Amino acid sequence: MPSVIAGSAQWIRDMPPSPPKTPKSEGQPVLGTRTRELLVRVASALVLIPVVLWIATVHRAWPFVSQDGWPFLILISIGVGLLCIEWGAMATPTNAGRLSVALTIAILAALFTTYLGPPGLSFLILLFGGLCTGLYAYRLGLAWMDAAYGALYIGFPAIVILWLRLSPHGGDWVLFAFMIAWASDSAAYIVGKLVGGPKLWRRYSPNKTWSGFVGGIIAGMLTAATLSDWTHLFAHDTSASIVGLIVALSTMAGDLWESALKRRFGVKDAGSLIPGHGGLMDRVDGLMFAIVALGGIRLLVLLGTQI
Repeated sequence: MPSVIAGSAQWIRDMPPSPPKTPKSEGQPVLGTRTRELLVRVASALVLIPVVLWIATVHRAWPFVSQDGWPFLILISIGVGLLCIEWGAMATPTNAGRLSVALTIAILAALFTTYLGPPGLSFLILLFGGLCTGLYAYRLGLAWMDAAYGALYIGFPAIVILWLRLSPHGGDWVLFAFMIAWASDSAAYIVGKLVGGPKLWRRYSPNKTWSGFVGGIIAGMLTAATLSDWTHLFAHDTSASIVGLIVALSTMAGDLWESALKRRFGVKDAGSLIPGHGGLMDRVDGLMFAIVALGGIRLLVLLGTQI
């Protein structure tokens, strides 16, 4: 390690000096860093959101395409693969490829079991896959707990969202999860940037504020009430607003949890796949928790709970 540091220092010293900067003209408009970041985030969202929503809710226009949910299965499988690559790079940078492959195999085995059979069996396979991944990482001399946890962290929401999509009115339930999570996350970001104020969790996420947290919660509740009038999943707007509150809180919790994970692994972003957002995990961290929360609510409905 000292030799690497010394070599890096010598490489920096040998670099040619930077050319002098030309002064900007006084009349030339210059976008601020925050403005550029916001524009890139918006542009990325405008590309990604229509694709995901079309696949999630395609049954409304083309029922014959998604009776068995295979387009959504393909989408989630691709997402799982990308998330596993990012997790491997964060958890074990020196041996990311092997861990990413092991994680992908373990999670996809459980995911395809969800598609073909009962979800209960899928969770058992996921637990077994997480155990096998941990043992494989231990044999390679890697952090086996991080490897096993990665399988559960990525695999559990993947199973739940596919189960939601395959259940009755599944497209509407998936739409709820995506829209509430996106509305909460976007509102928290915008309100936090505009209003500022006290920090929410300075130790692990110094950029998040209480004002953004409140803005995200309100946006989630309003989104849920609006979607309820369209999908009719809940008997009353009040019930939908409570669901929105729970899912929005889960979204905020997922965002904070991933911030803590990135601090643990010593990285700023989970990856660089999406411009303005970092990696895919940086974009779906809150959604992963929101999916699990909505899956629990869906289970209560199936068990006969009136909501």
